[in-house]
Amino acid sequence: MRSSPGTHVWLLVIAITSLVIALSPDGLESYLLHRNSSNLHQLAHDPVRALLGSAFWIEEPADLLLYAVLFELFHAPVERWLGTPKWLFTVATAHIAATLISQQVVLDAIRDHDVPRSMAHVVDIGVSYGLAASVGILTYRLPRPWRWFYLAGAVAFFLVPLLTGRTYTDLGHAISLAIGLACYPLTRGKPVAPEQRTGAH
Repeated sequence: MRSSPGTHVWLLVIAITSLVIALSPDGLESYLLHRNSSNLHQLAHDPVRALLGSAFWIEEPADLLLYAVLFELFHAPVERWLGTPKWLFTVATAHIAATLISQQVVLDAIRDHDVPRSMAHVVDIGVSYGLAASVGILTYRLPRPWRWFYLAGAVAFFLVPLLTGRTYTDLGHAISLAIGLACYPLTRGKPVAPEQRTGAH
């Protein structure tokens, strides 16, 4: 935990907000989720709060354990490897860019009458965009040839839903993965293989 404080503070906040959601009556739960969404309505009224708040809530508290595992598998190794500032830059850039681009697509679809206007008020929260960015940049931590198998799996995982489902969330995931991969310059000078510790004899 000391080597990846940002990951675990973030996870702790998500645990607290998940507990709030779990203990809230339906009306309050719906209000909190919509209030902290980064949908078009919230972005238009308070973009900073919408972008920041949406990164600390998940829609289903039952998914907290899954996210805890994913944080340990992806965020924690990246933060330990790059350091907290570079890790935070990567996930924050992905979260903000993917949200704004995907919501612009929703806005264009509303204007073209391809989707109903109610899409401006959908619940759009969660931490998956940041996770996708960590998945992307973690590619450069792996030695060859495992790096290419990992990359192929990550690309397939995020692009297949985009090509088949074509939702704005799928688009956001693909953008976040691409941003993580584009952050390669942040990894320069970092060791690829895990550090080997030699013991005294």
